[in-house]
Formats: sequence, structure tokens, C-alpha cells
Amino acid sequence: MDHSSMIDTFSEFKELKNIDRATMMSVLEDVFRGMLLKKFGTDENFDIIINIDKGDFEIWRNREVVNDNEIEDPNIQISLSEAKKIDAEYEVGEEVTDEVKLDDFGRRAILSLRQNLTSRILDLEKNNVYGKYKDRIGEIITGEVYQVWKREILVLDDEGNELILPKSEQIPSDYFRKGDTIRAVVIKVEMRNNNPLIVLSRTSPVFLERLFELEVPEIFDGLITIKKIVRIPGERAKVAVESYDERIDPVGACVGMKGSRIHGIVRELKNENIDVINFTNNNQLFIQRALSPAKISSIKIKEEEKKAEVYLKPNEVSLAIGKGGLNIRLASQLTGYEIDVYREAGTEDEEDVNLEEFADEIEGWVIDELKAIGCDTAKSVLDLSIEDLVKRTDLEEETIREVIEILRAEFE
Repeated sequence: MDHSSMIDTFSEFKELKNIDRATMMSVLEDVFRGMLLKKFGTDENFDIIINIDKGDFEIWRNREVVNDNEIEDPNIQISLSEAKKIDAEYEVGEEVTDEVKLDDFGRRAILSLRQNLTSRILDLEKNNVYGKYKDRIGEIITGEVYQVWKREILVLDDEGNELILPKSEQIPSDYFRKGDTIRAVVIKVEMRNNNPLIVLSRTSPVFLERLFELEVPEIFDGLITIKKIVRIPGERAKVAVESYDERIDPVGACVGMKGSRIHGIVRELKNENIDVINFTNNNQLFIQRALSPAKISSIKIKEEEKKAEVYLKPNEVSLAIGKGGLNIRLASQLTGYEIDVYREAGTEDEEDVNLEEFADEIEGWVIDELKAIGCDTAKSVLDLSIEDLVKRTDLEEETIREVIEILRAEFE
């Protein structure tokens, strides 16, 4: 390997790597000085001149001229006779500067130099990527799908940096192929095995918040504040918004004319239903709004227990609970209250049947468990999914399935 090969090496890095000029100069000089230290034991009497623009470098050694029989260290001293070969006018005590050729170091030293340079540049690149994305946590990134695996997707940004979108951070209905453009938010950046790991997410509430900032100028400008977001990715989300300017309707601004603003967000989230709610410090009113589209008859709040008993007309109960219990679950997360739904006294559905009527087929303690979560009639139980009933009660799944069979038989 010769001088020109080394020039090609760092000239190539100069062109391809995203490293600033000062840092590149510093690294190159540091690597060359390391080589000088190994060969000569010191680098203090050497000048290294690097021309980044031309991709060229020179190494010059400074030595003192001494009499021929007085040389103690040939690295820092040069005999008078040798100095006069360079220039006949040199005298003892003067300083001679001569160029050191890269070939003088030997093939092994040059190979080591090149490997060291490559390693240092790669480390700089990794640190640059890490630093860049460490400052971009919470930002939306647009990239290209490069590889799709079972547990994650490899995404490349516009500079070719590798980003990871794990399966757990994808919306259940997400489907991407190589070459697709993808949008996601940066949620985690760390160094793993000396390599930067940048993790993206499409399920984080932060992703939804950033999408609102992109679509709603009033949020971006700070005229409307997003107080809280809760979501079940791909299914449903609730967004509480507030405006300090009475002239601005925060919900209307977020939805847009005929839903123009929110439609783009819904499409990006694979048709996730988004409820935009006007935030208020009045807990009763906030719970009422959070259970939208159901209309509440009355609410009893137990502040010490952070519980809310909500009473509705029979035809509103299923709306409050929502498909698979999604609406009530998200409303609880949004408000911070455990919400129990009850039918308003004296307004039982004529076609519905009170759970007490099944006492001969369903054990009393099972009925009590169901009533404890607000399910006091057959239809109120059937409105909930098996998964939600298992989660909200202490009943086994097998017991719940048996109860559902008994209740369904009543209406068949």
C-alpha cells in the first residue's frame, strides 16, 4: 500500500461520511501521530499537513544539525554531512526540515494506520448518529422500509441510517413492504454493543400528538394544548384538548371543516377512531365528555377511591361501554377514575332481564361479581367481551363462558 492508497482512503471518508471538517482533521492528525509515536517514540518534532479539500497529506520532521560524531538520537538530530546533502549552507545548530514518506514506515504500519483510521471514522459516524437522534426523541421520522422481518422492520432515513420499528410498536393492521414510505416517532435511542439503536413507534400516544401538531396549526402555534392522549392502537383513541383563547373552539379546530384535519390522522393510524374531547377541571363534566357518545343521566363520584358511578338509560349503556369495552376503558384512563356503569333506576329495558332472575342457573356469588362492575341485567353482561369481563371481575374465563351461554339462551 502506497501514499496514494492512503489518500484514497480518507478522501473517500471525506466524501461519504457525515463528519464536519474540524473533526475529520483532528482524527486524521491523531491517527498519524499515533503511527509516529510507535516508530520514533515521539511525535513532538513532526509537523503534519492535511489538505482535506484535495484529500492529501504531508509529514515533515524537524531535526537539529550536530557534528557527525555527536549524534545521540537520529530522530531529533541530523549530522552536518547529511544536512549539507539537503542544502550545502546548513550549519551546526540550525534546524533541518525534511519530508517523511509514508513508504518509509513499512507495509504493516501502513495497514495498521488504515485500519485505525477506518475504525475511528466508523466510531465517529456511530456517535454522530446517536447524538443526532438523541436530540430527536419524540419527533416524527419519515423513512423507507428496507427489510421486513417477523419481529421488526428495518427502516432507512434519508441519510441511510438504520432505524428499527419493532412489531410491538406497530399498529395491528400495519402492513409494509420493502420500499414503502413509513412515518413513526422516535421513542428510544441507546448504544448497544457500540452501535446506535434507534427505536421507532407508531403505537405511542406521542405519535398521535405529533400528527395533531402537523395537521392542526393552532396546536403547533400553542393556541390549543393537548392535555392528555390515551389510545388502543388501531382501535380507538381519546384526545383531551384545551384552548386559553375563548374565540377558538379546540374540538372544532382539531376536527376541521367536515373532518378535513382529522381524516388525515385517521388514515395514517389505519382508521383508528379518534374522539376529541374538550378538557375541563370539572371532573363530573370531564367524565361525561369522556364517555361520549353516550348520554349520562347522573354521576356519583367517590374522590377518595377515584371511582365514578355513572347512571344511564338502558339504550345508552352499550354506547358508554363500547365495543369490547373500549370506550369505558379509555374514558377511565383519560379521566383517571375507575368508571362503573349502571342502568338508571326504573328504566329497565322491557326486553332485558335482571340477573336475579337467573339465580336458579347462576350461583349467587357470580351474580354479585357481575353486579359489582355495573352489570345488573343480562344484556349489560352480553354487551361486554369475554376478555373485558375476565379483566374486570375475579371470575374464570370458563365460568364467564357458561354465564354467557345461559344469558344468550334467554333471548334465543
